[in-house]
Amino acid sequence: MAQTNSPSQSTPAAWARWTPFAIIGLIAVAAFVTYPQWEPSARPWLAKILPVTAGETEKGEEKHEEAGHAAHGSSDSIELSLQGRKNIGLTDEFIKPVKLQPFTKSIRVPGIVVERPGRSVIEVTAPFTGVVTRIYPTEGEALEPGRKLFDLRLTHEDLVQSQADLLQTTAEQEVTDKEITRLEKLAADGTVPGKRLLDLKYEKDKSDAVLRARRQALILHGLSEAQVNAIVQKRELFKEMTVTVDNVAADGKRSPSGGLFQVQSIKVSQGQQVDAGDTLAVLADHAELYIEGEAFERDVADLNRVAERQAPIAAVLETDGDKGEIIENLHLLYLSTKVDPAKRTLDFYVTLPNQPQRDSKYEDGRRFIAWKYRPGQRVQLEIPLEVLPNRIVLPIDALAQDGTETYVFTPNGKGFERRSVHVEYRDPRHVVIANDGSVFPGDMVALTGAQQLQVAIKNKSGGAPDPHAGHSH
Repeated sequence: MAQTNSPSQSTPAAWARWTPFAIIGLIAVAAFVTYPQWEPSARPWLAKILPVTAGETEKGEEKHEEAGHAAHGSSDSIELSLQGRKNIGLTDEFIKPVKLQPFTKSIRVPGIVVERPGRSVIEVTAPFTGVVTRIYPTEGEALEPGRKLFDLRLTHEDLVQSQADLLQTTAEQEVTDKEITRLEKLAADGTVPGKRLLDLKYEKDKSDAVLRARRQALILHGLSEAQVNAIVQKRELFKEMTVTVDNVAADGKRSPSGGLFQVQSIKVSQGQQVDAGDTLAVLADHAELYIEGEAFERDVADLNRVAERQAPIAAVLETDGDKGEIIENLHLLYLSTKVDPAKRTLDFYVTLPNQPQRDSKYEDGRRFIAWKYRPGQRVQLEIPLEVLPNRIVLPIDALAQDGTETYVFTPNGKGFERRSVHVEYRDPRHVVIANDGSVFPGDMVALTGAQQLQVAIKNKSGGAPDPHAGHSH
C-alpha cells in the first residue's frame, strides 16, 4: 500500500533546496548596489585572474584616462602651470612643511615715528654778537664732530671790553712781578725797607684775584679755556670765532652714530648781523628715533607686563602699495605719566634704531645720508599678550575664506588640493590652525596665494562643463 508524505515533512526539504539560490541572489543585489565603492579596489585583483582581450585592454586604458581626468576635475583641486604659480608668487620657497611652534597672541595699537625729545634736534645759536662771515655746510649735509659750521666776526662791546681788561690786568701783574723780583734783591742787602716789599706782594695777590675773575668772565661769555690762554699769550684780542659741531655735541655720544648730525636748516645768510642767542642752524641726529604708541586705558596692564618682561615688540610700517615692513625686536622704553582726558588714551614710547639707506661721500668732503625711518611715518605696534605652545601657525596668505569655510592648500603633483580647516586664532599677519587632523605636522602647505587658488577653483567649477563630467569609478 502506497504512502503519501505529509505537508509538514515536505516543507523543510523545499527550503533546503532554495536557500543557496536565495543567498546568491542577495549577494548579487548587494554587490550591484555597492559597486561604486568596491570596484576601484577590486580592479587590480580582477585584472590578474580574468583574461583580457585586446579590445578590452583599449577600453580599460580609456577608462583609466577618464578616471585621471575626473581626478583632475575634482572640486577640491586645481592644476597650475609654472607660469600660473609665478603669477601668484607661489614659488618653491613658499611651499613649506607644517610644524608645531609657539605662537604669541598680540594686540595692535597705532603709533607714529617721532624724534627723541632733547636729543634728536639741536639748535646752533650764536655765542656772541657779531657778523656771519662764512657758512661752511649746506642743508642736508651730514657732519662729523669737529666739522666747522660758521665763522663770526665779534662785535660784542662787553666781550671786547672784557678782553681788553684781561690784557690790561695781565700787563699790570707782569710789572708787579718784576718789581717784586727787584726789591727782593735790595731788601736782602737792607737797602729797601721790608714793608714796601710786603705791600707789593699784597698788590700781587689782589691782581691775581682780578685776573682770575676776568678769565672767568670771558669763559662765561662763551670763550673756551684755550681761547682765553691764546689771548694772554698772543696779547691780541679775540676778533673772530668759528662755531663747530664740537660746540653742540662735545661728548660725541648723543646717539649710536657717535654724534653724526644732519643740517636740517640754515637760518642765517653770509654777512648777516646776529645777536648772542640767535639761531644759526638746526641739526638733527636721526640715528635713533622713538615710536610713540597710543593705547587705551584697558591696555595699560598689558603694557606694564611687557615692560617688566622686556618682551620684544614688533612694528608694522605702513607703506603704499604693499603690506608693510615688519620691524621686530623693539623694546618698550617708558609709559607716559598721564592719560589723555579727551581720547582716554595713554602714550608710550618704543626705541627705534635707524639705519642709513644711502650714504654718499663726495670729493670735496661733503657727505649726505638718507635714513630708512623718518619722523612722521605711521606704524602699527604689536603688543605681545600670551604665548600659546605647540600650535600650527601659518601666514595669513596661506588661508582662503569662502563663506563660513576656511581652506589651506597642499601640493599634489602639478596641482593643489584644498583642505577645510578650523581657525583657532588669527591676527593681521598669522593664523593658528586647529591640530584636529585636517593637516598634520610635516604636511606641505602653500604659504601664499591661497585666496587666488580658491578663486581659481570656484571659476573652474562654474565654467564650461568638463567633457569627462559624469564619469565615476
